[in-house]
Amino acid sequence: MMDAKEKERIQNNFKEKMDYEEILNCTRCGFCLPSCPTYIETDKDEVHSPRGRIALMKGLVDGDIEPSEEVKRSIDLCLGCRACETACPSGVNFGHLLEQARDAIYQTNEKSLPEKVVRNVAFHHLFPHQNRMIGLTGLLGMYQRSGLQRVARSIGVMNLFPETMRTMEKVLPEVPKKKEMKQRPRHYAPLKKQTKKVAFFSGCLMDTVFKTTNDATTKLLQYAGCEIVVPELQGCCGALHGHSGEREQAKEMAKRNIAAFEDAGVDYIITNAGGCGAFLVDYGYLLKDDPVWQERAAAFAAKIKDVTSILVALDFHNMPLQLDEQIVTYQDSCHLKNGQKTFMEPRQLLESIEGVTYVEMHDASRCCGSAGIYNIVESEMAMQILDHKMEQAKKTNAKTIVTANPGCLLQMKLGIEREGLADEMEAVHIVDLLLRAYEGGREKMRFEEMDSGGHAGA
Repeated sequence: MMDAKEKERIQNNFKEKMDYEEILNCTRCGFCLPSCPTYIETDKDEVHSPRGRIALMKGLVDGDIEPSEEVKRSIDLCLGCRACETACPSGVNFGHLLEQARDAIYQTNEKSLPEKVVRNVAFHHLFPHQNRMIGLTGLLGMYQRSGLQRVARSIGVMNLFPETMRTMEKVLPEVPKKKEMKQRPRHYAPLKKQTKKVAFFSGCLMDTVFKTTNDATTKLLQYAGCEIVVPELQGCCGALHGHSGEREQAKEMAKRNIAAFEDAGVDYIITNAGGCGAFLVDYGYLLKDDPVWQERAAAFAAKIKDVTSILVALDFHNMPLQLDEQIVTYQDSCHLKNGQKTFMEPRQLLESIEGVTYVEMHDASRCCGSAGIYNIVESEMAMQILDHKMEQAKKTNAKTIVTANPGCLLQMKLGIEREGLADEMEAVHIVDLLLRAYEGGREKMRFEEMDSGGHAGA
């Protein structure tokens, strides 16, 4: 329970940190309500709707209500998917308000000792340091390759963990060896006539747990004619910090990334993770009040481009792409769609693959329930949302569910496992599927050329 001093600190923080003009932009029209997963899943409880949360924020700033566990719960339960932003006729930047509100709460809130330790380790001693991320991922790789994973499962150790974490352990990708993670090339030459020079934002989890997807991304960019540089001093984008009430730490991480890319001399900075990309695009807002960094942040943000966008711009969808015949559907990354405004490009690429029948999933842009670490800290709500998503996925009869964000990818793998569909359905990051398709198309062309040459010779 909050004591009087803590309530006062939180209230003062809200008055200091919240963008009151943005709050007043909300006209409470209700257009956001059908787009909000938590509003729907709580039987249309206004406290868990976007306009309800904004009303609570305004009440705290105005002094009409006091901070309470109920208010904190409403802010915590929000996925931060920003679907309300695309539905809002007034253009309210709810994502900014949510980050400010969590910052106001968590930089004041009295935390338990375990919570303090976990947040301190994760936010200050792990994610900002890529070498430590590599070290931790290396331990996970040893667990997977040494036989410990098999032993842990066989003797029932995993049964000590909650169901969601047990299933998540099953669907984690096989991670690379520590040596492989440390040998990241810093320059890639194009594999055809050069079209663009780009920098690649490799990320933290993407360049460790999902390194194979990063490798597929650079390969696709090379095939599309890009020269690629990968700045060594870049690090975690800071999205997890920004979304979890650690805005000051997020700002420091943003400055580090801006400085790392400033002298790269590139046309674009390419990302392959919807959540990272949306936060990188927002660096200009994050640092808007910093006179030293605001222009540099805006220049950095202006160069961010999702890999699907640049592939379409470079006509990759007109290259020979081939897969075995299958039905494919697509699950939008909330932040790719709502933050980076990238919606049609992934679909255009998928529809261009020979052998693929693309079927649009109903509510494809509704959040899958991953939302960073939401599916761990708010497991019950996340699983409710995932169950709805899997109902829609099954109706497409798809063999392959494609997405463009690591959290979404794991969440869809989790859904497939929970539904017992692992033998008939898979979840794939779009760049991994496109690389398969490109290599399949090249193989088909080789066979056709050989066949053509044989007939000519005859």
